[in-house]
Amino acid sequence: MAAQPDIPMRQRVEEYISKLQDDIVSALEKLDPNAPAFKRDAWLRAQGGRGLSCVFAVPVSPPGAAPQQTILEKAGVNISVVHGMLPPPAIKQMRADHSSIPDIQSSVPFFAAGISLVIHPRNPHAPTVHANYRYFEITEPPTEEEQASGKQGKLIAWWFGGGSDLTPSYLYQEDAAHFHRTIKAACDPHGAAVYPTFKKWCDEYFFIPHRGEARGIGGIFFDDLCDEAHSRFAPDDARPKSPEEIFAFVRAAGDAFVPSYVPIFERRMHAPSDEHERRWQLLRRGRYVEFNLVYDRGTKFGLMTPGARVESILMSLPETARWEYMSELGTDPESREGKLVEVLKHPLEWV
Repeated sequence: MAAQPDIPMRQRVEEYISKLQDDIVSALEKLDPNAPAFKRDAWLRAQGGRGLSCVFAVPVSPPGAAPQQTILEKAGVNISVVHGMLPPPAIKQMRADHSSIPDIQSSVPFFAAGISLVIHPRNPHAPTVHANYRYFEITEPPTEEEQASGKQGKLIAWWFGGGSDLTPSYLYQEDAAHFHRTIKAACDPHGAAVYPTFKKWCDEYFFIPHRGEARGIGGIFFDDLCDEAHSRFAPDDARPKSPEEIFAFVRAAGDAFVPSYVPIFERRMHAPSDEHERRWQLLRRGRYVEFNLVYDRGTKFGLMTPGARVESILMSLPETARWEYMSELGTDPESREGKLVEVLKHPLEWV
């Protein structure tokens, strides 16, 4: 896509995530044409903005009727494009994670747009996957002249964030290698430091301290990516720095989602499975819930945002999960479950 400096970045991001959402939902629906279609739920935010939640769930069956068998158990591919005023307490909280924000003592306009998705397959051998890509900007209040002409105020701070990560219940080396290799191929044209830096950040971010293990086998994670110095990169590291370069990288990473995940899903979605494997899958989903509700910054920030759409924020949670007191599953290092736990405790370099 050619540079479009005359079109505001917020508009370009909105157009991109809308198309990416449609591409991803279409790719997933084609895998199971007899399943219910994703529910498209368009919504408006009273404080400013809109969104479109595309959610998959199997309708509850009538008493005595067998539930419909689908390859997906629960999934959501959501976009949101919101704007409004950011109060000083919210600014103060965000400054802890975003060094580009100056110390502002009054409410200022903000704009945020992003796509967020989580796919929970039914088959225990098909991995859960998560991805999100987002853009955030803060501006000065518009002058009377700017307001009259429909323009935004002067830009104060902006950044991109996001990533994609895989969470299997059973470890398949070839699946992990494919996922990471595809993402790395999307990252490499944008700087040699990009994939290794964001892969390490992903391993660190999606870690569950009270369990001493990662949520999954990683991918990439990044935040606060803008044209200023970044704490994760050395000054001479090759990485995208200008708005055009960073947006091009984000589009490449977003476009890599379908080829990184769908071939894995197709390979595992009809694999034979039993009740033992289903039990382990539900235990791993319990870990997924623990991370998302206790540690995930996006979940916590979303729930604290005025006018937050709770149903969309909690879309990431699985339909079913399990907790067992002192479960023996995963404790035998020679078992398939134990081999996954070993990788979750000691992340590997997959490519």
